[in-house]
Amino acid sequence: MNSKTYTYPSVVTIAGFDGSGGAGIQADMKTISALGCYATSALTALPVQNTTGVKSIFSIPEKVVEEQLETILEDIFPDAVKIGMVHTSALVKTIVEKLSPYPKLPVVFDPVMVATSGDQLIEEETIQTIVQELFPIANVITPNLDEAEILANMKIETVEEMKIAGKKIMQLGCQSVLLKGGHLKTQQLTSLYFLPDGSMKSFEFPKYKTNNTHGSGCTLSSAIASYLAQGKSLLAAVSLGQEYIHQAIYHGKNVKIGKGNGPVNHFFNPQKLIKNEMDR
Repeated sequence: MNSKTYTYPSVVTIAGFDGSGGAGIQADMKTISALGCYATSALTALPVQNTTGVKSIFSIPEKVVEEQLETILEDIFPDAVKIGMVHTSALVKTIVEKLSPYPKLPVVFDPVMVATSGDQLIEEETIQTIVQELFPIANVITPNLDEAEILANMKIETVEEMKIAGKKIMQLGCQSVLLKGGHLKTQQLTSLYFLPDGSMKSFEFPKYKTNNTHGSGCTLSSAIASYLAQGKSLLAAVSLGQEYIHQAIYHGKNVKIGKGNGPVNHFFNPQKLIKNEMDR
């Protein structure tokens, strides 16, 4: 008699490495685990970095990424996908090819182009491939203002300019866009979510004086993917994901880890793995 009657909602993260543990796949797996989901992963690149910045980046061959994805998908099929650092056109095509057969699988794409430290992490010629091939399969993309400026081809210094940029990015073929306003020089943090139906929702949070925001974009996108894996609606997942990263920053704001931009506190309120009942 088979006694296996439940499973866990799982999220696969397709992203780069961070040996210092605050960003990339490490941050993704911490976030997914803290929110009660089961984390699997496929490594796309090996940046050599710490809290002070990126020293160098070593590529992972596309064939290796392809085989990683195939191996995970055939064994622990995910309930949602988070995509982070994809820094070559060939890698974009590989990922899209592997995910395209599953159009109902929720995909969250964090277009990692610029690190918290200001280092550019992506090859210029890759951006067009991302727009043409990866944007259409992503349910939501989560650019920060540096990335949004690249995608919208404009400076963004106000909330009104965020609204203009968000609409421009939506016209690139996105299903929905969460434009993060953390880099604005304002007293509060404003993010704008452009929904599939053409409407827009604004989210506002207080800002904290802290350098501990390393990996905050990776963490937010993984949180959204985790809530989607749990069956939340797109709007609910985006809202809950932002609340999670806001609290993770708050609970890690006074911690000293590293000499640069420290990590957030992923485990401020860890959840037990959530049981999904299986058909007997």
